[in-house]
Amino acid sequence: MEIDRRTVIAAVAATGAALAVEACATAQQTPTSAAPANYQALPLPFDPKAIPGLSEKILVSHHDNNYVGAVNRLGAIEAEVAKLDINTAPGFVLNGLKREELIAMNSMILHEVYFSSLGASGGSPSSQLASQIKKDFGNEKTWRDQFVAMGKALGGGSGWVLLVWSPRAGKLINQWAFDHTMNIADGRVLLALDMYEHAYHMDFGARAAAYVDAFMGAISWTNADKMLAAALRA
Repeated sequence: MEIDRRTVIAAVAATGAALAVEACATAQQTPTSAAPANYQALPLPFDPKAIPGLSEKILVSHHDNNYVGAVNRLGAIEAEVAKLDINTAPGFVLNGLKREELIAMNSMILHEVYFSSLGASGGSPSSQLASQIKKDFGNEKTWRDQFVAMGKALGGGSGWVLLVWSPRAGKLINQWAFDHTMNIADGRVLLALDMYEHAYHMDFGARAAAYVDAFMGAISWTNADKMLAAALRA
């Protein structure tokens, strides 16, 4: 009996998708000891009891579950990629693992910037960063209003709001990102606002706007100042 060509193609595609999912799931479940030394999670850079507007419970949970999970997942995925025979591995398996690697790596990096964006005493940007914000946005209030509005617009969804320095553009940009795979290619992330529900639901429930306001009240500019200074020296 002749087999319909479309049926064969559909069956092959379904099998490939299932195998790709299985490969990614295996990578995520690999023991954390597989993580290379350079992917060891960093501790919180502040006392989680001291951040105004955000509870110790949510900050510790966010760090230990979401951030540390991304770090461990990244090491596990890279270990799975290293096991592949690149000459014989199906393309969909390699593509699946490399996609998951990108998600895990950006999640790790953006979470590190997020935690570095918070502090107990707040403060103001350095004169260099303040001057750049004024140059690129007109004034700090205009920058802040746009950054806040972007965060609140993501409420109920997921993603990131990032203050990024782009050497190609030669300016600061408030960047929207729906997930961990979106970023300005040459961007140096100075501030990161995590708008995934795991960042706020425990404290604020569905009140994402209140979380954004709390984040803005707890910004520490120290890391952003250093990042911009380093980028401008490069």
